[in-house]
Amino acid sequence: MASITRTASSTWRVRVRLVGGRSTSANFDTKAEAQAWAAKEESAVHHRVQRDYTAAEKTSLHDLLTRYEREVASTLKSATVMHYHLARFVDDLGHLRLAGLTPEALTAWRDERLRTVSSATVRRELQTLGSVMTWARKDLLIAMPENPVSTIRLPPAGKARDRRLEGDEETRLMQALGDHAAPTKGAKRAGNYRVGTRNIWIKPVIQFAIETAMRLSEIVGLCWGDVDLGEQTAFLADTKNGDSRTVPLSKRAVRLLKGLPRIEDEPRVFPVSANAVKLAWRRATARAGITDLRIHDQRHEATSRIAKKLPNPLDLAAVTGHRDLRMLQRYYHPRATDLAKKLG
Repeated sequence: MASITRTASSTWRVRVRLVGGRSTSANFDTKAEAQAWAAKEESAVHHRVQRDYTAAEKTSLHDLLTRYEREVASTLKSATVMHYHLARFVDDLGHLRLAGLTPEALTAWRDERLRTVSSATVRRELQTLGSVMTWARKDLLIAMPENPVSTIRLPPAGKARDRRLEGDEETRLMQALGDHAAPTKGAKRAGNYRVGTRNIWIKPVIQFAIETAMRLSEIVGLCWGDVDLGEQTAFLADTKNGDSRTVPLSKRAVRLLKGLPRIEDEPRVFPVSANAVKLAWRRATARAGITDLRIHDQRHEATSRIAKKLPNPLDLAAVTGHRDLRMLQRYYHPRATDLAKKLG
């Protein structure tokens, strides 16, 4: 039932036949490890109840992915990102039946995909597919020997970003986000040509992000009814992790909010879409000559700045909304020069 072979890379590959004519396989550094794993798998096969895999053999991955997006992904906060992940698998593997989504097929897809995008991207895509397969097994009760994504090696997550504003980048960025007259010749043309960002909401959105460490989605969804300028707080009922939280606002953030124009019958503090902010950001950073700087990097920037005022990580997490201190650490990037000053 089990076959053990030596590979070209001097590892030992084990293949064990499962019920229904299927198989599972794995690689090991030593033959002893391979034999032990084979014995364990064979024992599991002997005690496994024969199941009906008809549904897996009849259901196409295309149909499953389409149904998952309609019934599950469309209800999630990450719906937009998941749409692209699911569309990728529809295009590349949608022709397969679920029974044909073998570890070999997924491994081949993974290796080919790594030729064009980063390992972190492929990892996230495979994690999405893994969620789809888990849903198929547990919610739709489609019998499969195992989740095929769990049988292959996922690419590494990649290095966490630590990009912050450096030198005079903040000054250049704010200038690019402003709206001012372009230099022109002649009095008739003076003031007729503008440079910078004409949308008046873009610059305060970015300034607020740097001051509060709030996510872009949280900022553009913030309503005046959830802001208490007297108490210096902003209540977020719906955040990325699903929890509500109250964000403490600095005096600078309060001044920024007080200086914003109010639009009648407009409940939002910043009546602009996240996509409009992203497009304006790209144009502004290009005008400022700033490269490799993302909007989300300002959450890193803000977290690192706030940490100077709130050295207690629990206090800092209460501001940023991180439930996991390990994730918070990915956003805190103190400069070595600042730490040296603290050392004295």
